[in-house]
Amino acid sequence: MLQRSLFSMRWMRWKSVLTPWQDLDWQLMALSIGLTGLGGVMIRSAELNNGQTDWWWHWIVGGIGVALVLAISRWRYEILIQWHWVVYGITIAGLIAVMFVGSTANGAQRWINILGFQVQPSEFAKIGLIITLAAIIHSQPATTLGSLARVLGIAGVPWIFVFLEPNLGTSLVFGSITMGMLYWGNTNPGWLLLMISPIISAIVFTAFLPAWFVWVIAMGIIGWRSFSWPILGSLSAVVVNSLSGGLGNLLWGLLKDYQKKRLTLFLDPNQDPLGGGYHLIQSKIAIGAGEFWGRGLHQGTQTQLRFIPEQHTDFIFSAIGEELGFIGCMCVLLGFWFLCLRLVIIAQNAKDNFGSLIAIGFLSMIVFQTVVNIGMNIGLAPITGIPLPLLSYGRSALLANFLGLGLVESVANHRPRLRF
Repeated sequence: MLQRSLFSMRWMRWKSVLTPWQDLDWQLMALSIGLTGLGGVMIRSAELNNGQTDWWWHWIVGGIGVALVLAISRWRYEILIQWHWVVYGITIAGLIAVMFVGSTANGAQRWINILGFQVQPSEFAKIGLIITLAAIIHSQPATTLGSLARVLGIAGVPWIFVFLEPNLGTSLVFGSITMGMLYWGNTNPGWLLLMISPIISAIVFTAFLPAWFVWVIAMGIIGWRSFSWPILGSLSAVVVNSLSGGLGNLLWGLLKDYQKKRLTLFLDPNQDPLGGGYHLIQSKIAIGAGEFWGRGLHQGTQTQLRFIPEQHTDFIFSAIGEELGFIGCMCVLLGFWFLCLRLVIIAQNAKDNFGSLIAIGFLSMIVFQTVVNIGMNIGLAPITGIPLPLLSYGRSALLANFLGLGLVESVANHRPRLRF
């Protein structure tokens, strides 16, 4: 009886400690911590023979991130609705500061030195954009062309600053966040498709002309069905997509040479095997060498002999493929799949549209970065410098991921409780 009483007292004590987090999504938390831990292990393996110790920083920042998640999840996220313009202002100020006091590396000006640490404002700008768009769409759903234009205008300002750094990869992430949140916010899907149709039209025009004609006709049909004035909508869609084929060459000329190579070399990296195509060739060799079970931790020849430069950042997936094999890659993919599933469940069960939109914005960011990063590691997407969430080394990116995770956990922690 005494033992049972002591056990009950201890349980009540622990229950009182965990009460502020009793509705936290612990599955999402565990998946995030597991992927971060694996990232530290693989970063250490990639750096084993070059004297670097970035894996320590990965775990330290990850630990700070977990603490931030627990702290933010106790805080009611709805307060951000009143402060979203302040968040937006801080986001823009950080991106402007990069233009004046930022440091340059690899031809891009993206970092600010703060107390000896290199901080990348564009990573935190993703979270700022999610908060801002969630508040705007919550107050006025983008179901009309006017409200849609308002959302695009607000998202376009930070997008321009990031694109001018230049940081093509992160600017694409901004676009994916905006599109995902607009779709969840009941924007007409036809409008969203017509928004991106000129880019697709420009690509298809140069790749296969018959397919371009089919695309233009299809966009005309969507324009007819998506607007209350079908003739004008259809005509506008056809004209814009027709002109975009010729304007594609003009837009192509605005890109820098290294951006052009990143966009085309994935199709045939042997065009420049010792230059822009080198990373991709070596990454594919590494992943193929891993076969089914992998060569074993710290046993990958491509990884340990440093055939892939900066493998601990954008090409961390190639280290996983070589040393952990197909099984390791599938575990990572399943981990991200379950993580995204938890985000969808939180979005569906949120108590308001603001919280639901925050979860979907974070989901859009994670999905796009994961698909593009893994795609470029295996040769199915251009090399755009997008890190693999939670796994790639990057202190600003990792901390921004945990800030977003903290907001999502706050949405989960403050959802309506089921009572029976």
